[in-house]
Amino acid sequence: MPHSSTLLAAMLGLSLAGIAAAQEPIEIGSRRELFADSYLIGRLSGGARQQLHHPEPREVSIVMDKPWEGNAVNYVTVFQDGALYRMYYRGANVVYTREGSHETHPDLTCYAESKDGIHWTKPTLRIWEFNGSKENNIVWEGVGGHNFTPFRDRNPAAAPDARYKAVGSGETTGGRGLFAFKSPDGIHWSMWSDKPAITKGAFDSQNLAFWDTLRGEYREYHRDFRNGRDIRTGVSKDFLNWSDPVFLEYSPGRVSELYTNGVIPYYRAPHILLGFPTRYIDRGWTPAAEALPRIEYRRLRAAKSRREGTAVTDGMFMLSRDGLHFTVWPESFHRPGLRATDSWFYGDAYQNWGLVETRSALPDAPPEISVYITESTMQDRTAYLRRYTLRVDGFVSLTAPLSGGEVLTRPLRFQGDHLMLNYSTSGAGSIRVEIQDATGQPLPGFTLADCAELYGDSLEQAVVWKNQAGLRSLSGKPVRLRFELRDADLFSMRFVADGSPSPGR
Repeated sequence: MPHSSTLLAAMLGLSLAGIAAAQEPIEIGSRRELFADSYLIGRLSGGARQQLHHPEPREVSIVMDKPWEGNAVNYVTVFQDGALYRMYYRGANVVYTREGSHETHPDLTCYAESKDGIHWTKPTLRIWEFNGSKENNIVWEGVGGHNFTPFRDRNPAAAPDARYKAVGSGETTGGRGLFAFKSPDGIHWSMWSDKPAITKGAFDSQNLAFWDTLRGEYREYHRDFRNGRDIRTGVSKDFLNWSDPVFLEYSPGRVSELYTNGVIPYYRAPHILLGFPTRYIDRGWTPAAEALPRIEYRRLRAAKSRREGTAVTDGMFMLSRDGLHFTVWPESFHRPGLRATDSWFYGDAYQNWGLVETRSALPDAPPEISVYITESTMQDRTAYLRRYTLRVDGFVSLTAPLSGGEVLTRPLRFQGDHLMLNYSTSGAGSIRVEIQDATGQPLPGFTLADCAELYGDSLEQAVVWKNQAGLRSLSGKPVRLRFELRDADLFSMRFVADGSPSPGR
């Protein structure tokens, strides 16, 4: 059976038979480009393919051990705000009985912060009262508390009292839908209006919004139903008046029901929107379901609603270049894992919204990307968040075995003097690059034979040809890049001007 990523390549329309020479060149300038979709890829040959990578589990970040937090933590938001890392998460507690389920207190939003994204504290805020005391870390309660999702607004025109914004769903006398919130400091929040800003949707998930710095507008993504759980999006100039939301479009198609969306501009390449939706799937009481962790508790959860015992959730990955059309990887980005008790339940294994850089556990290694994923959620025990890490740009790579493979890009135009690669090889592996003209003819001095082999592991390393010439003479001209890979992964590339390359890592 073909490898799943080979099938994905076929579904994405990658031409394995040849490339038309008359393609219009892609203007990439000096942008960093990921290889997580088919945008730049013209042909894969030999053993070359795209490979989805997966975050690695690290330490437990936060234990939900306070009565207002409860066992139903979800809809977590994390972002870096200057020297401070901020985290917002739902406080809720659900109890299952044979008669069904009920929550022991209204949903609310809690806050934690960190100086490194690894060690977290829950500050005593003294804003909201819980069981007669304000000694807690609650930042919001009431309308929107179920899925309150904040962000730091990078819009230079943002008013001082709205430097932080949020969306949350609920219902007031003004209507039902997604409401807008604002804050001067990320701690003290107020509703912007008693009328919902967006009304077309289901909203019972983590809905989100952000300022799109490249397009100069606010974008929002929220939950709705279209043959199952799905995602809508809309845009706004002022955060209060939104376009009519439309459903996302997917390639090779929506392979699962999508519960959350996790869409965010990639901070190292903001022209690319990454998404980390939660997959929802229910295959009923199969023999495999009977073998999942905690079968007796699973049956208790299912006593009134079968899906509470048989459905499962895990994480997925998708990418867009226009905010509407998304390339979706069918395989899971994050699997529930080899766990005996705390996973493989519906409502668990939800990834936070947001990507942050944190230091590596290895003292001589570069920073990593951290995400935070729920564990033991909605069980009769303490829930918690675990940090996971991933290589910077390391979502998907172009890869090939030691026997080799090649990747030929579509025609493109760049600006710069040097080609920088984020790559990893084995001790025996290597990468070489050839630059061709738009018709596919190798350019003198930039052939594979002229290219010095790259091997090692680096987030940004310059490609060198024997003549040591820079690429200024080719800048702005239509070219193709031919990558030869041997036991190597290529994660991203960018062209930089003289003086820009950073050596090694």
